[in-house]
Amino acid sequence: MKKLWILAASLLLAAPMAKAQSTTSATTASAAPVSASHRKAAEELLAVTGSEKNTTDMMNRMLESQLTQRPEMKAVEPEMRAFITKYMGWPAIKEDIAALYTQEFTEKELKELSKFYQTPTGRKTIQKMPQLMMAGMEIGQKRVQEHLPELQQVIGEKMKSQQPAKTE
Repeated sequence: MKKLWILAASLLLAAPMAKAQSTTSATTASAAPVSASHRKAAEELLAVTGSEKNTTDMMNRMLESQLTQRPEMKAVEPEMRAFITKYMGWPAIKEDIAALYTQEFTEKELKELSKFYQTPTGRKTIQKMPQLMMAGMEIGQKRVQEHLPELQQVIGEKMKSQQPAKTE
């Protein structure tokens, strides 16, 4: 049962990241060549919006939330933190995120966004966005937790049906 809890906690932690990563990878794979100035505009937008800090802060809050909800996971916090930093830290995802922005926005749009995020409303948006995203994730996690027994039952039934029949 303890392994099931660890698996469930890991899935809850990884699911949003896996979804984001698979979307990015799929999009990046079909990307057309991007001009240096277009790429630079994306990198400038990421810098203006504080993407590195926001990514780090969000990953820390997500991990802390998991540890609060699952205190038994505290024992593996260093390993979880190292894993998240290695694969989801800013240095690991920056290139993919910049590529994603160049595919979704024209160079002109990226420059306009950079200008917007330098306005008072833009700066407020940047400041509030991590809290809003975290609150949204917490709503999703709460929903999953409310129905976790159902997931555990389905997994348990599936595992039992997958086991070879015992012969006497």
